[in-house]
Amino acid sequence: MKLPTILAASLLVATSACGGGGGSTAATTTGTTTTGTTTTGTTTGTTGTTTGTGTGTTTGTTTGTGTTTGTTTGTGAGTTTGAGTGTGTTVVTLEKKAAALAAKLGKPTRFLVGLGSADLADVQKQNITPDIYDQYLVGVGAGSWPTWNSPSGAYVQIVAQNADKLGAIPMFTLYQMASNGDGNLSGLTNTTFMKGYWDNVRLMFQQIKTYGKPVLVNFEPDFWGYTQRISNNADPATVPAQVNNNPDCANQPNSVAGISQCLMQMARAIAPNAYVGFPPALFEDLHSTAMSYMLKLGADKADFIVMQTLDRDAGCFETVPQVSYCSRAGTGWYWDESNLTSPNFKDHFALAKTYYQGLQLPVLWWQTPLGVPSTQIGGSSGKYRDNKVRYFLTHASEMVAVGGLGAVFSTGEVNQTSINTDGGQFKTYSTSYLAKPAALP
Repeated sequence: MKLPTILAASLLVATSACGGGGGSTAATTTGTTTTGTTTTGTTTGTTGTTTGTGTGTTTGTTTGTGTTTGTTTGTGAGTTTGAGTGTGTTVVTLEKKAAALAAKLGKPTRFLVGLGSADLADVQKQNITPDIYDQYLVGVGAGSWPTWNSPSGAYVQIVAQNADKLGAIPMFTLYQMASNGDGNLSGLTNTTFMKGYWDNVRLMFQQIKTYGKPVLVNFEPDFWGYTQRISNNADPATVPAQVNNNPDCANQPNSVAGISQCLMQMARAIAPNAYVGFPPALFEDLHSTAMSYMLKLGADKADFIVMQTLDRDAGCFETVPQVSYCSRAGTGWYWDESNLTSPNFKDHFALAKTYYQGLQLPVLWWQTPLGVPSTQIGGSSGKYRDNKVRYFLTHASEMVAVGGLGAVFSTGEVNQTSINTDGGQFKTYSTSYLAKPAALP
C-alpha cells in the first residue's frame, strides 16, 4: 500500500468534523393499581403512589397491590406501593471509548503498542511483549491466503496462536482488493472475483469465531481512497460493485457502500469477537471530502479508526536516485520532532483528531515505520532512517489526547528497517514506555 506526503495542519483544518459524546441515565417505573369494592355500596380505590429505582437508561416495570375500604355511602380509598428495578445500557462518552475497547480486548487501560509483519521467533528472541500482533491476509483465488496452509484458512489460527504465545491480541489486515494490482478496481464488477472475495471474508470470520477470543480486523487499506477518486460527489453508493449475490449480504446494495456495510454485517453476524476498523486513505487530493466519504461508508459504525503515517521508512524515499521499491514523488518525508516546521508530528496528530471527532471512534495507528533516527539523509536496505518509533513511544500522551488507543509498528516492504536491523531500538523504546505508560482516560 502507498501513502503520499501528509499535508500540514493548516491545509487539513477544512476536513474537521467535530462532535462530542455524551451520556445520561434515567429510570422510569410504572405502577399498577387495583380497584376495590365493598359489600355495601360501591367503592373505587384511588390511584396508588408508586416508587421505583432503576440504573442506566432503562424503564422499570412495577406491580402494586391495593388495599381498599368502603363505607355505606360508597366512598373508598386505595393505596398502592411498588418498587421497580432495571438494568440498562450505559452510554460511553467519546473520551472513554479507547479505554472501553482496551478492556474488551482484555488489555490494560493504557496506550497499546503492537508489532506487525514480524516472525514469532524474531519477536521472542528479543523478549519483546507486544499488545497487538498483526499480519496481512492477501489475495483472491490462486495463491491467496486461504491456500497458504491446510486445511483452507488455517493461517488465521496459526497467527492467532502465535499472538497467544506473545500475550498479544491477533490483528488481521484484510488486503484482498489489491489482488489485481494496487489501485486496480476492475474486480468490483467481476462475478468470479467478487465471489472469491466474499468467500474469503466469510472464511476469515469463521476462523476468527473458532478462535473465540478478541481479534482486531483492519479493512482494506488504500481501497477506500481509490474508490473515492472514481465516485460521484464523494459518494460510495455511486461506485458499482457486486455485493448482494453474497448470501450473507442479500440485503445490501451493489456498490462500494454495500461492500463496507457487508463487511461489518458479516463481522457482527459470524464473529462477534471481531473488532473492526476502516483506514482513511489520507490521499492529498481527497482531504476535503475524505471525512464525508468515510461517514457515507458507515465507518463510524465500526469499533476503531485505522490511522496511517507512511508505508515505508522516510529515508527510503530520500535516496537519490530513488530505489524501485520506494519510487514516489514528494518531499518532506522525515518529520520535524521539534514541531516547528512542516511536516511534523503536531500536524499529523491534528489530522488524527479530525477523524477521531468526526467518526467518534478511538484511533489505532498501523504499519508505523521502524526506522532509526539519523541526521544522515536516506540510508540503505534494512537501515533507512525514520523517527516515528522514537517520537511515538516518548510522546504517547499526545496520541492519547487525540483519541489514541495504540500504535502498531511494522515494515510495509521487505527492504525497510525491521526489529532485526534496528539495533534494538524498538525493544529499548517499547520497554521504556511500558515502564511508565500513558493511561487511557
